[in-house]
Amino acid sequence: MLRRVAAALAGVVHPQTGDDVVSSGRVRDLQVLEDGVVRFRFVLQPDDPGTLVRQARAAAEAVEGVGKVKIDISLPAATGGSAPAPKSKSPLRPGNVPAPTPNPDLLPTVGRVVAVSSGKGGVGKSTVATNLAASLAAEGHRVGLLDADIYGPNIPLMFGERRKPSVTGAKGAEKIEPLVAHGVRLMSLGFLLEEQQPAIMRGPMIAGILKQFLEQVEWGELDYLVVDMPPGTGDAQLSLVQTVNVDGVVMVTTPQDVSTGDVTRGIRMFERTNTRVLGVVENMSGFICPCCGERYEIFGRGGGLRVAEQTGVAYLGDVPLEMEVREGGDAGQPVVVASPESPAGMALRDVARRVLEQLEAVPAAR
Repeated sequence: MLRRVAAALAGVVHPQTGDDVVSSGRVRDLQVLEDGVVRFRFVLQPDDPGTLVRQARAAAEAVEGVGKVKIDISLPAATGGSAPAPKSKSPLRPGNVPAPTPNPDLLPTVGRVVAVSSGKGGVGKSTVATNLAASLAAEGHRVGLLDADIYGPNIPLMFGERRKPSVTGAKGAEKIEPLVAHGVRLMSLGFLLEEQQPAIMRGPMIAGILKQFLEQVEWGELDYLVVDMPPGTGDAQLSLVQTVNVDGVVMVTTPQDVSTGDVTRGIRMFERTNTRVLGVVENMSGFICPCCGERYEIFGRGGGLRVAEQTGVAYLGDVPLEMEVREGGDAGQPVVVASPESPAGMALRDVARRVLEQLEAVPAAR
């Protein structure tokens, strides 16, 4: 069986170079384990199309006797002894961010691109992105949601979608078809990886994957494309604003100082790249005890509003800490869909309405 699997993989070729994934060294450590399980390592190159790994998986799965295919994705090993990089006329220093040069022709069928970002993880950024997209779809808008949180792709779980997306188009011009849940077109690296498989990638790889998701996904006609960014102010954020015209960013924070300080830095980063910040959402803003009705400010109070006032951006609202939000996220049912009349559901729908108001105040970026 090992020879048959290797032969099948050798039939998968790179659309630009014409090299097959075996002879080019992309497929390594090929094994056939018990019960027909095939396992191999795929060394993903920076310029590889996002469909190449899926094609390799499909080729292996098509071999008679193969039960399951496990792929470990890795990066090419760094080579030593390289020549020193040429000196830049404008070296990067703190506060010296290269001006974004987005492609104005990218995403021609998308009306507005809205990024959802945060200064740090664990503040509910993906929850806000999920419910923002679901709220817009519930209002009749055509909505897509791109999960750009490469290291923590949670959109598949939060929308209850586990299928693999299909690939369409002629060879060399393939497009990935987004999955659809709750009226939202979805794309995430989580759809392409094995469940619980980590994404072990450096910054340049993240930038490449984000660019492929923007260019090689068949988004179709959309009114809004919501982009769930990873936390922080790193490669993914800069890559997005330097690749596509972003109409605005929604910043998410919790009330406590350890979060508001980071979200302030995030706002300043987007300002330095001439990217409009639509406003701040304060998540986990107080907990109302279901037994006694008393409100507890577990993470403090008013931090999001203070950030908005200090940075001069809009305050988009606060979302209470509720069981329904966590339960809906785990069950693939956004709270605006499962419990739209709950306090959190209504708060998130209000956030979506205020985001639209901010977007409509200025012309579209494309």
